[in-house]
Amino acid sequence: MGRKVHPVGFRLKAFRDWNTRWFAEGEQYRELLREDFAIRKMVEKELAAAGVAGLQIERAAPNQVTVTIHTARPGIVIGRKGASVKDLRVKLRSLTDKAVKVEVEEVPQPEANAKLIAENIAGQLERRISHSRAMKRAAQQAMRQGAEGVRIEVGGRLGGSEMARKEKIWDGRVPRNTLRADLDYGTAEALTTFGMIGIKVWVYRGEILPQKVEATDVYISE
Repeated sequence: MGRKVHPVGFRLKAFRDWNTRWFAEGEQYRELLREDFAIRKMVEKELAAAGVAGLQIERAAPNQVTVTIHTARPGIVIGRKGASVKDLRVKLRSLTDKAVKVEVEEVPQPEANAKLIAENIAGQLERRISHSRAMKRAAQQAMRQGAEGVRIEVGGRLGGSEMARKEKIWDGRVPRNTLRADLDYGTAEALTTFGMIGIKVWVYRGEILPQKVEATDVYISE
């Protein structure tokens, strides 16, 4: 068995931040964690066609939840005159029994976002498009958008084969073990007639170098 580390969790102390920001202890922690999973499940279900790339949950007050949705199609999330986002806010409020604030942020380059690339490939596999063709096209589009490297892996009964296998494709460089590498990671699942096919995508966007801290004069009392 190989040792596998999540690319985002591996870089949390370096420069990445948590997708959920709050603090609790004991039984309250379990309840809030269960509530976070329910929020994410509802948002993914309600906005399945909106291209949701990420979700951030923040709790600044005990009875207030702020949900930030990163999407490639903000118009679908907001809806006509804000009807869709209001409906989503009402459903989240009834789910959590708390005041919910929903914020929508647009993803600037959806073709270079790992989560959206994985979901795009999953949609093509469900429409019976060749997996190799979908992977190559997704990698080329990501490199055109300025990515320095792309790695895509698919696993399952590819092409309806009797035995499951894995195939991968990469372009450029993808340093998965370098802490300062700005690496975006996303997964998706495609439900085909032959079974479930899993997709993993890594997108390398360059290095984030540590900033130099200039020394300043410090007053020391005698």
